[in-house]
Amino acid sequence: MSVLVYTESEQGKFKKTAFEVASYAKAVANQLGTTVTAVCINSDNTDQLSNYGVDKVLTVNNPQLDSFIAKSFAEVISQATEKENAKVIVLSSSANSKYIAPLLAAGLKAGYTSNVVAAPESTSPFSVKRSAFTNKAFEITQINTDVKIVGISNNSFGLVESKGDAATETFSPSLSENNIKVESVDKATDKVTIADADIVVSGGRGLKGPENWGMIEELADVLGAATACSKPVSDLGWRPHSEHVGQTGKPVASNLYVAIGISGAIQHLAGINASKVKLVINTDPEAPFFKAADYGVVGDAFEVVPALIEKLKAFKAQQ
Repeated sequence: MSVLVYTESEQGKFKKTAFEVASYAKAVANQLGTTVTAVCINSDNTDQLSNYGVDKVLTVNNPQLDSFIAKSFAEVISQATEKENAKVIVLSSSANSKYIAPLLAAGLKAGYTSNVVAAPESTSPFSVKRSAFTNKAFEITQINTDVKIVGISNNSFGLVESKGDAATETFSPSLSENNIKVESVDKATDKVTIADADIVVSGGRGLKGPENWGMIEELADVLGAATACSKPVSDLGWRPHSEHVGQTGKPVASNLYVAIGISGAIQHLAGINASKVKLVINTDPEAPFFKAADYGVVGDAFEVVPALIEKLKAFKAQQ
């Protein structure tokens, strides 16, 4: 029996979440006294996983899986689960994994809980802590099924190195035919994606127009961050919808979220509330965002941000 973890990759390279779910799976395996097996689909450099506690890697190389189709990916993971006799499956909270999870749960008659933020409170019964009410509260959820599926909230458990020597095995599951054909895939051009970013720099209508977005991108470049925006900004066409974060956009669970010129509507706050540290820069001291912020700067973004960029560049130059 092994703890099975699906490690996501894109264009052959592992996403940061792959190492986080592997770290979590190792913690669960330690509690259960078992090993960790990772399922990798069309991934390169699988030996990286041995740095995060993976004992065995099942490598799947199939051109039919070059594009994400939830049913096919679920079939791979389901067959790997049966092969390894796994009783716990660990997934990330990416959009892809959230499509896969219910298909797996139905096929394996497994219990599934999402937004998990910590290692199991108990393994008998199997109980995990998860965020609830758009990250405003926590609850303890008990999974009583034979097979259990756990979805880890991004940036909640962190990366925990546990170096070993993972064995690699080629795995060739049988895939059923499907009528889905992927014609094209549009990707955001950011150097760092919002989903994988440790730091996100986000702008709102306070920037007054798309012509002022250069300072957001410059600050993000200095910090090694992803850029994002509020819903009104994407609705106005200042920025692409792929950068819209919030309850109706992409959820953010970064280590640092910098909000510039964003008032803090409840829908926006619900989507970024899982971020560990929130910094707000706004001219309005009564902006709702200040109530949710860890740090706040009341000031004009056109003065504060360039000064911040200058200080950060000077600091980095000393390193």
